[in-house]
Amino acid sequence: MMLLFYITIALTNGICIIFSRSINGRLSQSRNAFYASLVNHIVGFLFLSVIVLFSLPHFPVNLHDIPLAAFSGGIIGAGFVVINSYILPMLGATLTTILAICGQILSGFIIDILQHGLPEHFLLQLTGILLILIAIGVRYRGK
Repeated sequence: MMLLFYITIALTNGICIIFSRSINGRLSQSRNAFYASLVNHIVGFLFLSVIVLFSLPHFPVNLHDIPLAAFSGGIIGAGFVVINSYILPMLGATLTTILAICGQILSGFIIDILQHGLPEHFLLQLTGILLILIAIGVRYRGK
């Protein structure tokens, strides 16, 4: 039963990502990608600040306990929003999402190899990644 709950949360997250990308893409068209990213992150900061404020007794926040490298996630996230806001109006939501997922698969594959060595089914996984990339190339050829 919990698995179904987690699957539902993951699917809802995916839906939210597409809505967020679409909203940021439209804002990027009317202004620019950096403005869209700035608005996205200010609103997100305010939203999370309210949540943290009300849940502070349960989740104490101590910035000194956070490793400095952890803050790089914010920089990467801001760059991600800028890039998505810029690209989505040109490529559309579907292709942008497919390419982002391919980037995640490819980088996850590389990170796993760097951290754990070659997987048992390396050639099979590599073939799968190549087939995905070829399928995208065939489907969106000439776009």
